[in-house]
Amino acid sequence: MKLGKKISGGRYLRSRGKKLCERAGQKRLIKLGEEKRKVKRIRGGNKKNLLFVAKFVNIQGKEKKKKIEIKNVLETPSNRFLARQNVITKGTIIETELGKVKITNRPTQEGIVNGILIE
Repeated sequence: MKLGKKISGGRYLRSRGKKLCERAGQKRLIKLGEEKRKVKRIRGGNKKNLLFVAKFVNIQGKEKKKKIEIKNVLETPSNRFLARQNVITKGTIIETELGKVKITNRPTQEGIVNGILIE
């Protein structure tokens, strides 16, 4: 960066760094296994529940909600390589005892896994 002034007489303005709320967070991929969570302080002093490893899914059906164990990740429409690594994202189709379940929420943002039966 040049010091001093421009030919026109104007100042050179130094660019500022990022604020804490503007920095990119750690990339979170939700894997299959024993549950692991963390609470993070976000902008405004609020808290966000971060989920790193999931074992159960909340299934919304005609009856009340059920908490069922996840057996396997079958397919991920956004990226087929994520299914091979057992990563859970929104839209992922997983296998449970009741059948195939489609994930309806964003687990990285909410800290829980919700889904609906598709079979």
